[in-house]
Formats: sequence, C-alpha cells, structure tokens
Amino acid sequence: MTVWKVFLSPDAQDFLKKSDNHIAERIKKGFEKLKTENQFHFLEHFEGGDYYKFRIGEYRALIDVHFQNHTLHVQVLDHRQVIYKRKL
Repeated sequence: MTVWKVFLSPDAQDFLKKSDNHIAERIKKGFEKLKTENQFHFLEHFEGGDYYKFRIGEYRALIDVHFQNHTLHVQVLDHRQVIYKRKL
C-alpha cells in the first residue's frame, strides 16, 4: 500500500488555527485517514474545478491530487455553507 502525504495551504492552516480545538482535531483525524487508507473511497471529484472534495462532517476540503508523487494538497478548508461560495 502506498502512503500518501497531505500538505495544507497557508489558508487551510489558518482555518485550523482559528477553529475550536475539537473541530480542528476532527479535521486532522480525517486527513490522517487520507494518508494510509484508500483515499478515493473518501474523495469525490468537485464539479466546480479540478479539485477533489473531502467531507468531514459540516466541513469540506478541496484537494489538489498529485498522482505521480502521491501527495494531496489541501487548497481550501471551510464550513460547507461557505466553501462553495468562494471563488477558486
């Protein structure tokens, strides 16, 4: 099994820092799943662009997938009511 690496954009890191601790921990645990398990069981293609969408309860992450080097780059992280209104 290939281990994937997850990288957070500065905006995604800021969102986690500003979030309540229990929410940030839940999101981080979700990202840990993406590193070792079948990532594409959890990811679905985002219709609004070239990203994949990852659902974590009320929150969404838009992820840029780099297949050659097995990396996932979290570009946008926010509440589900906000994320789809953002311009990418």
